[in-house]
Amino acid sequence: MASLDPSARFYVTTPIYYVNDAPHIGHAYTTTAGDFLTRWHRQRGEDVWYLTGVDEHGTKVQRAADAGGVTPQQWVDRLVESAWLPVLQTLDAANDDFIRTTEPRHAVAVQKFWETIRENGFVYAAPYEGPYCVGCEEFKFAADLVPGTGEYEGEQVCPIHGRPVEHVVEDNWFFKLSAFGDRLIALYEAQPELVQPQSAYNEVMSFIRQGLVDISMSRSSVSWGVPLPWDSKQVVYVWFEALVNYLTAVGYGEDPDSSGGKEFAATWPADVHLVGKDIIRFHAVYWPAMLMAADLPLPKKVFAHGFLLVGGEKMSKSRVNGIAPSQIIDHFGSDAFRYYFMRSIQFGQDGSFSWEEMSARYTAELANGLGNLASRGTAMVNRYCEGLLPAAGEQGAAERALSEHLARVVDEAEAAMDLLDFSAAIVAVKGFVDAVNMYVTEQEPWVLAKDEAQAARLHTVLYAICESLRAIAVLYYPLMPKAMADLWSQLGAEASLGPISEQRIGDVARWGQLTQGTLITKGAGLFPRLEEVGE
Repeated sequence: MASLDPSARFYVTTPIYYVNDAPHIGHAYTTTAGDFLTRWHRQRGEDVWYLTGVDEHGTKVQRAADAGGVTPQQWVDRLVESAWLPVLQTLDAANDDFIRTTEPRHAVAVQKFWETIRENGFVYAAPYEGPYCVGCEEFKFAADLVPGTGEYEGEQVCPIHGRPVEHVVEDNWFFKLSAFGDRLIALYEAQPELVQPQSAYNEVMSFIRQGLVDISMSRSSVSWGVPLPWDSKQVVYVWFEALVNYLTAVGYGEDPDSSGGKEFAATWPADVHLVGKDIIRFHAVYWPAMLMAADLPLPKKVFAHGFLLVGGEKMSKSRVNGIAPSQIIDHFGSDAFRYYFMRSIQFGQDGSFSWEEMSARYTAELANGLGNLASRGTAMVNRYCEGLLPAAGEQGAAERALSEHLARVVDEAEAAMDLLDFSAAIVAVKGFVDAVNMYVTEQEPWVLAKDEAQAARLHTVLYAICESLRAIAVLYYPLMPKAMADLWSQLGAEASLGPISEQRIGDVARWGQLTQGTLITKGAGLFPRLEEVGE
């Protein structure tokens, strides 16, 4: 486990998502990853701050509102209340803040931030002419574009959206990005861990080494945004406004002696910015350059995950929007949603979503694996010991092997979580679940129960099963909070050990924590068979 500064928070952010439409599973994937990571750090006993939110400004939102016949503010208010906030509950996200870029606190911080950069000499006025992708809300370079296909054959299009870009001519204010190329190269050569995974690092370094050019930091043809503090006829370019949300939410610009100022000192810089790989340039090139220009510390890590694929093909935006998180969660449950996407996809690489694969993994690993183990363990204590956890006798080789395996699993999972290798952490815990299931098969407690002379051995086996379930519940709680809280309740653990949320990862492997005589209940299955969930 990484060394910790006890006075500092562990600060994790997702990108702030565009509100030109409802959230899709791509948004849910990033939010779930951030939630899993921060819940794990909470289980370590750390002071954690998890931020997510929405980006409500820019051309894309303004046009969506116009098409809907409402004002931009009405458009974003409606979407945030009806779609973006509810999806957090659907996912069981335990975020500490939800930032909206239309909030006054954000506008004040953005204006202070850019006024500081201007005073430091890194902003100047100049005309801009060139391509602009409204879908990306990004000024493009000619080299960024690719030949179109189909109806756009013969045109140059955005590689992300597959549509022609717009030609923009404006009198804007520019940020001196070119002044920071050498500093960024030196920084990343000295600390390559700041940008991960390796593919993202390579892309960022290649882009910087090609030579950075100054970029427009304002828009004169857009009205929906934060006005420049020194030029009210222009708004801050949406990306250069949106990135500041990571500062806004933790008190940037407030008096150092105020509560907000103290919060900023304890929280910034961010420990991890989680982003999609298509926006790595903004977060690992433009954002650190902006922070350097404002004399602020840089984030400790920017981690870019891959795209979600369907049937091996990259989702188009229209197809992504056809898969709302609730469509999956209504069938499988939120815990299974979180498990599948964190377990099945190597974080940092592209990954495929398949309804059939999710059904198979749910059945094999959750229903038949963990769910069946919990059901059998609690049922046998009720059947053979009247629901009271028996005292364990002397440990045999099988029990010692379980406890030693558990200790290894904790170390493996901790190391994997520090690397944001969520799948490896989950697989490590799953390996322990499999080992306990094998233990049950080999020890045959149902056979031991038929021989009174084997009562002490039966009690030792039943205790080992329940004690293993205790450890599994804590290790999986950051990933599957609802189901593991249910398992914790069935084990009767809260009465003697306290709430599951207060259990510490570092103490999980200490064997023998469940108390003899604890009432064990067999509740409903943790992961109902899919035919019981319903279509």
